[in-house]
Amino acid sequence: MRNRYLDLLRFLAIVRVVVYHVTGWASLTLVFPAMSVMFALAGSLMAASLRRSGAPAVGRRLRRLLPSLWVLAAVFVPAMLLTGLPLTPKVLLWLFPVADPPANDWGALVLSPIWYLRDYLWFVLASPVALWLFRRAPLPTLLAPYAVLAAIESGVYPNAPAAVQQFGLYFGAWLLGFAHQDGTLRRLPNRVLWPTASGLVAAGGAWVLTHPGPRGYDLNDIPLGNALWSAGFVLVLLGRGPASAAWVDRSALFGRVVTVLNRRALTVYLWHMAFVVALTPLVDVVGWSHQDRVGLAIRIALVFALVGVVTLLVGWVEDVAARRRPELIPGGRRPVPAGPGPSTRPPARRDAAAHPAAPAGRDVGAHPAAPAGRAAVPRQRIREPETVEITAGRP
Repeated sequence: MRNRYLDLLRFLAIVRVVVYHVTGWASLTLVFPAMSVMFALAGSLMAASLRRSGAPAVGRRLRRLLPSLWVLAAVFVPAMLLTGLPLTPKVLLWLFPVADPPANDWGALVLSPIWYLRDYLWFVLASPVALWLFRRAPLPTLLAPYAVLAAIESGVYPNAPAAVQQFGLYFGAWLLGFAHQDGTLRRLPNRVLWPTASGLVAAGGAWVLTHPGPRGYDLNDIPLGNALWSAGFVLVLLGRGPASAAWVDRSALFGRVVTVLNRRALTVYLWHMAFVVALTPLVDVVGWSHQDRVGLAIRIALVFALVGVVTLLVGWVEDVAARRRPELIPGGRRPVPAGPGPSTRPPARRDAAAHPAAPAGRDVGAHPAAPAGRAAVPRQRIREPETVEITAGRP
């Protein structure tokens, strides 16, 4: 069964990402560090898959990750080639983005969320070894990414490749997902978890305050502050969050929206930036500046509406990649197969001619008189068990 609390966290993360890209409000990154939460949830799911299936889980995870990217590339790569992008072998990175795929000026902005898939891809590939290490030395393995990032940010390792910096920034959250999956976070006593989480948030906040980026206190510009602040949040959200959140489904509408955004999270994430960029000229045409709250609300609503249209058109690719039955709008009720139909054999005859006297102690449909002192027990016909198809969706 799906954990609706984890679904709720992913729903909040996706909404926060879209709203942040429309508004640019740096405070949103502090209120809810969405990307680290998403990587932690993905790490938890990856650990569960590796536990069930071993190394083949890597291939299945890639199978679910890449088709949505290919749909995006099928639309935007030809458009970029027609508007100045050179046709080189690097274009093949759009099929398997182990590095940043090439893009022209406008494409680099519209397709900027691709970095998430690049990091996700590397984290999936590294997960079998990382999980092996984590099971044998959990604390050193968990601390390693943060130590690498601290070395980079403090100047000890100043010229680290971008991939190494990304591992330092987000792979710690992925490993916290491992710790969530095996129950380590929930088993931590309060006397350990709360001081640790508070210390991480305090250290991250202090680094953010003393190392502001070009946009002020935006976590996206302050890697070490981002990693520490986010780790404290993830510890609490996954270590002390409820086991489930059944209340999400008390409202059929809200429960359906949460389900849709979970089943279409990758589609929403990949496509939303294109509409954020496309609607930006409205700032000059209509005057909807970032200080105009009504204008911002309208732009947010328009972005979600346009993403909803694209999701209807191509979101079903996520179902195909996950080997689910394709749906335009996920989360609808599915018909439950009926039990076995009535027998086609002719009914047994109940007359004396059809059933001669039965031997003592056996019945043949009609029930002879029960022995004295015992009540006659009707014979019960044994039915085949009904088959109910359970199709809980996979994240």
